[in-house]
Amino acid sequence: MALYLIGDVQGCDAALHLLLQHIDFSPSRDQLVLLGDLVNRGPSSAAVLRRVVALQGAALCVLGNHDLHALAVAHGVRPARPSDTLNDLLQAQDSDPLLQWLRMQPLALHLRDCLMVHAGVLPSWGIDQTLALAAEVQAVLRTARLAEFLPQLYGNSPAHWSDQLQGVERWRCIVNALTRLRFCSPQGVMDFSVKEGAQRAPKGLMPWFDVPKRLSSGTRIAFGHWSTLGWLEREDVACLDTGCVWGGMLTALELRPDGRWGDKVQVPNPDRAAPLS
Repeated sequence: MALYLIGDVQGCDAALHLLLQHIDFSPSRDQLVLLGDLVNRGPSSAAVLRRVVALQGAALCVLGNHDLHALAVAHGVRPARPSDTLNDLLQAQDSDPLLQWLRMQPLALHLRDCLMVHAGVLPSWGIDQTLALAAEVQAVLRTARLAEFLPQLYGNSPAHWSDQLQGVERWRCIVNALTRLRFCSPQGVMDFSVKEGAQRAPKGLMPWFDVPKRLSSGTRIAFGHWSTLGWLEREDVACLDTGCVWGGMLTALELRPDGRWGDKVQVPNPDRAAPLS
């Protein structure tokens, strides 16, 4: 069985279809893990979800910030932004079951000794703690408290993790790390003011995966979210957000049975969405 990791699709169903053809994906034989941001900014969010849902157990995903935003807009707790392209999903006849499926997805997965998240992992979190904290938020997303919970997710504080955090502040910090993190201080203080590539790190900050002695360094981590970072493959981390929705490529990376990175496959975006701004 081949296991493929796929970066941010963001509503680009034509690119996802093309990529699955290129890797000769078979749901009876292979498995996918999509690294979050399945929806928004591209033209076909509903089609992406239908395609992934139809694959059933052959496709897994982790939630990204755009996926959570889609849930918030659908529940009327956040306004749609001018740059959103969610109407095809929100107005679809099957919108309710698609969004129900989306809210049930995890924030982190651990397969073949590889941790998979949408954005990042705080340096003070080991693998077991990361999975446990992700499960805390997942449990809330899957309850009747969703509409109450979603509006409280937004904000940049607390920017630093403490095991003593409780309630909404605890959950917001977890969500921000797993779905928004790019840069942080060596002490793990998160910064969300800069969305540029790693070379544009603000003074005193660095990419989360470069923090010395981060507790997750012994496990490979695959993530997306960072299109301005682009393709990155190191022994310890891989970034698969290659800007498909901005006219870049959609990327799949094989994860071998021994947990090592395998072949990379990239396809262009046939929809050629607007350039990055």
